[in-house]
Amino acid sequence: MTRGRMVTLFVVLAFAAFLLWSTLSSQRVECTVTVAYGGAENSGTASAASQADAMREAQTAACGPLAQGMNESIACGRTPPVTSQCRNV
Repeated sequence: MTRGRMVTLFVVLAFAAFLLWSTLSSQRVECTVTVAYGGAENSGTASAASQADAMREAQTAACGPLAQGMNESIACGRTPPVTSQCRNV
């Protein structure tokens, strides 16, 4: 392997490590939310920088399979969760 290829490989690996670190370091809270909508229940889990963001994204994930169309997605997103649990990561 030539020196140029080794330097290129090192730069690519360093960049990939930086992207992974920057993505994971911003995820400080993980929440799991259970939503009841339309006679069914579903759970979703998400992580984000703040608890409010993680709760919102977890509810969006939980509502995905339950809602059909944009109107139901909005209505499900506004439904208070049955259960919610958050933890710091």
